[in-house]
Amino acid sequence: MSNHPTLKNVLAPLGLFLALTNPGSALAVEEPGELPLEELRTFADVFNQIRIGYVEEIDDSTLLEYAIQGMLTGLDPHSVYMTKDAFDNLQSTTSGEFSGLGLEVGMEDGFVTVVSPIDGTPADKAGLQTGDVILKLDNISIKGMSLNEAIEKMRGDKGSKIELTIGRQGETKPFNLTLERDIIRVASVRERWLEPGFGYIRIAQFQKRTGEDVSKSLKKLEEKEALKGLVLDLRNNPGGVLRASVDVAGLFIDGGTVVYTEGRLDNSEVNYKATAGDVTDGTPVVVLINGGSASASEIVAGALQDHSRAVLMGTQSFGKGSVQTILPLSDSRAVKLTTALYFTPNGRSIQAQGIAPDITVERAKVTAYKTNRVTEADLAGHLDNAGGNEENAEAATSNAKGLLSSDNQLYEALSLLKGLNILGARSQSAAAQAKAAPVEKPAET
Repeated sequence: MSNHPTLKNVLAPLGLFLALTNPGSALAVEEPGELPLEELRTFADVFNQIRIGYVEEIDDSTLLEYAIQGMLTGLDPHSVYMTKDAFDNLQSTTSGEFSGLGLEVGMEDGFVTVVSPIDGTPADKAGLQTGDVILKLDNISIKGMSLNEAIEKMRGDKGSKIELTIGRQGETKPFNLTLERDIIRVASVRERWLEPGFGYIRIAQFQKRTGEDVSKSLKKLEEKEALKGLVLDLRNNPGGVLRASVDVAGLFIDGGTVVYTEGRLDNSEVNYKATAGDVTDGTPVVVLINGGSASASEIVAGALQDHSRAVLMGTQSFGKGSVQTILPLSDSRAVKLTTALYFTPNGRSIQAQGIAPDITVERAKVTAYKTNRVTEADLAGHLDNAGGNEENAEAATSNAKGLLSSDNQLYEALSLLKGLNILGARSQSAAAQAKAAPVEKPAET
């Protein structure tokens, strides 16, 4: 009797045979022509050779899971096979609480690459950076692991430790970091005043309620005083819930398209529009982005740029412009499959290209040059300022100097907002004066 298995016997354990032949299956894709039976026979041959000849016995279910993981890994870094634990982890991440290191990661060339650390987490405090490559976990090489396996290994109970071996561009050799896992509560949005009239909103990640949270932050700021300008900080924001990005962009634009998606499935072509009404009534906005700004944060940045609603400042964004759909296979298994690409309102694809800022400002350590110039205020017996605004001027100068040394990109964003505000005020003043000036009648002759 031949050991050669039939196609149906090989593929049936995971329902793959039915998925390929049954148009009603979740994985079925209507394609003209016949199924690649010769390639399926080759797959069956390889499967059988492994199950009867591999040095260690592997049950059929496990071997088929490996096959599915291999198929998805060969597609793109974001298409993955999900067990129940992986799906639960995805849900907890978008809800804003989970136990782990606080990293958004992707797979590149077989290694786990840091997209961005999440604010205030063990990964952020340890100094992990966008673009860092995780080579080993507890001295075990990442090479050969799936992305889900690596994520599972990095997650764990609060207080437990894990050693990461990191490769970083510019470093001559890899280095080790030991991180202690913690409960990661991602504060999606926070706000503060940079200076009187100039607000700051930081979005760390797009969760289900982020749009609502940004709206609340704007109201908190405006309860104190009128908003002259706003910095929207999307740096190192790895993305998250697509709908939340539409909600956030919709707060600043008066209707119109925020993003649209295109794919092969019938339901993959969707145009996401903003509701009418700019809640800030045209307040100048500067959006900060960098190489860690990905996915949903790129949607917001691209939409505000295309609608000429904000000035983008910083560095080129990450370039993650694809949409993933969860396709359930059973109660405990699912496939996260890339099903569409998204485009900005003007039709730009972000995929593998990113969003370019209007003004490029690299992150740098800046030290103000000190001078020993003598001014009028230093002279003995100088007259006091009649306006009495010395304290306010000193406070504003002190805040600006602090930003210059701690966050030069934010300093530049604030400076731009001030400039826009000054120009706007002068234009309004000139227009008011012109309107109020009496009109001279032409002389009669």
